[in-house]
Amino acid sequence: MQDIIFLPGVGPKKAELFAKELGIRSVEDLLRHYPYKYVDRSRFYYLHEISANMPYIQVKGKILKFEKIGEGKNLRLSAVFTDGRDTIDLLWFKGIKFIVEKFRTGIDYVVFGKPTSFNGRYNIVHPDIELVSQLPPAEMMGLQPYYNTTEKMKSGFLNSKMVQKIIFPLVQNLKTGVPESLPAFILKRYALMNLTDSLMNVHFPKNATTLNKARQRLKFEELFYIQLSILRQTKWREQNFKGFIFSQIGTYFNTFFKDNLPFELTGAQKRVLREIRIDVGSGKQMNRLLQGDVGSGKTLVALMTMLMAIDNGFQATLMAPTEILANQHFETIKELLGNPGVTVALLTGSTRPKDRVIIHEQLLSGELNILIGTHALIEEIVQYANLGLVVIDEQHRFGVEQRSKLWKKNVQPPHILVMTATPIPRTLAMTLYGDLSVSVIDELPPGRKPIQTYHYYQSKRQSLNQFIAKQVQLGRQIYIVYPLINESEKMDLQDLENGYNYICETFPDYTVCKVHGKLKSAEKDFQMQKFVSGEAQIMVATTVIEVGVNVPNASVMIIENAERFGLSQLHQLRGRVGRGADQSFCILLTGFKLASETRKRLEILVRTNDGFEISEADLQLRGPGDLEGTMQSGLPFELKIANLAQDGKMLEIARRTAMEILDEDPTLQKQENLLLKAQLRKLKTNTLNWGVIS
Repeated sequence: MQDIIFLPGVGPKKAELFAKELGIRSVEDLLRHYPYKYVDRSRFYYLHEISANMPYIQVKGKILKFEKIGEGKNLRLSAVFTDGRDTIDLLWFKGIKFIVEKFRTGIDYVVFGKPTSFNGRYNIVHPDIELVSQLPPAEMMGLQPYYNTTEKMKSGFLNSKMVQKIIFPLVQNLKTGVPESLPAFILKRYALMNLTDSLMNVHFPKNATTLNKARQRLKFEELFYIQLSILRQTKWREQNFKGFIFSQIGTYFNTFFKDNLPFELTGAQKRVLREIRIDVGSGKQMNRLLQGDVGSGKTLVALMTMLMAIDNGFQATLMAPTEILANQHFETIKELLGNPGVTVALLTGSTRPKDRVIIHEQLLSGELNILIGTHALIEEIVQYANLGLVVIDEQHRFGVEQRSKLWKKNVQPPHILVMTATPIPRTLAMTLYGDLSVSVIDELPPGRKPIQTYHYYQSKRQSLNQFIAKQVQLGRQIYIVYPLINESEKMDLQDLENGYNYICETFPDYTVCKVHGKLKSAEKDFQMQKFVSGEAQIMVATTVIEVGVNVPNASVMIIENAERFGLSQLHQLRGRVGRGADQSFCILLTGFKLASETRKRLEILVRTNDGFEISEADLQLRGPGDLEGTMQSGLPFELKIANLAQDGKMLEIARRTAMEILDEDPTLQKQENLLLKAQLRKLKTNTLNWGVIS
């Protein structure tokens, strides 16, 4: 692959910037650096045609005069520009010396920019100006591409315009043809544009129609190869890894089912257990994702799966991302089991050294059936006698390498059950978890009432305080969540320390505890315990309580500055209440000034408790990158043009196509599939083998 250092206009310094800032090293990398938007430069306007709501305009004319206004830091430059009939003001707030030296009055220029109106006159701030005699070729004057760059690139004279100038001659030379990356039968089946035309038209489109066709082809290719990679690895894993066979449902499972079930299983829980039962009895290694809203009974399903493992002579382990959540699982599982002869232990960073020694010995001897813990479970010293099942909670919080270490705890990899209380939109699940079978618990246990959610403005605080007092008098407990621990000078937000003082002053007769991430573990646990035991009526906290606190008596969740939180996070916080039989409430507190997108978020939350509807809305509003902080790290290769929020249908088609090909030819040996195999190998360079890690 040709290095970009040899391209006209690049050279060593710019090549280094491309590599460091965007990872672009070869000509192919550059061609795959797609524009993020396009502006129509094909049309010239007259000044009398323009209005302030137009996105951009382009006019020909002359500068009549320059005028410097103000001085020092307030200095700005104004120019009067005419098209021969009307005039418009051009304004600069920086680079004034450069502008005065470069541009002259009375010369024909093309001015391009966004018009705004001030005091009855139109102006353009920091316009692009070019000599009419030096206008770019006609091919570059249609839909003009804009490229993502960084501040370092801009300061190194590599802005979007410069990138465009470097790519333009490159694209013109593509007419000789680029080797095709999709087989002819796929291009024909979906009437896709060839790769050469796609690359030419994605950078410098002839018109909107050809641009759309080029983007569709490149999006399909990206999604198709991601799915082909995920599904091919899944096929490979199924062929190469046998699974432990849990052939019997024995005493432990049956005793628990008969004597210890806290309530009758919901239809959804029964369905999921059937799916798991088929997996663990099939002789193939189970890799299953269990999705279910907060409080839907995932832990109960996980425990019953663990009992299947124990009945068949295996050990089980459950890994949680935080000590709080690991403790919660430990207490819940011990309480659910009662005492049916199953041994359970907890291993976290806080476990005392002498207790660790006992746990390690019991684990290695097989005396210990279930080990629950944090990433302490993956330390080298932790060795199992016969690990048959790994349950991973809130999987997206663990790195791939961390999770892969659990595989090596047995010669034959154990069955994997991944649980998440963050409902995942279908498109994201097919991509991030495309190699896992998916089970969904979409029913709440009997007796649970839907949480009532309200949006209040800060001005309603007095009536909110009365509501808090009434709920406490009824014997309920309250969470109050803040976005910050301490007051911020930069942001006008409620903070936990001031909030704690205010609540203590407002409710002097109540016990108030506070929990945040900067507290030491022991202090955090002490404060948490005060709330769990019922000693404290109100808990003031940050989002540290987003997962892992189960207090059925807590029936009110108040979220200060709710506009600062994402939809999924608000839904997670709301899930801390509604765990008992009492009616629960979630109050979203905000100021009056709200962006329209924020209002939409809050309206969705007030309207529905359905986590899947909320996650879909979140994907549409915020995009996939925001939804999964480390989303790209879960993909075989990076998304450069496809968008999971918008391209769901295309993703399904791409996945179905990949599945059909692999069903017929799992190892891609057939002549017509050799191109696919070669392309996968090329794309996989420098990436981990994600498919074998659950």
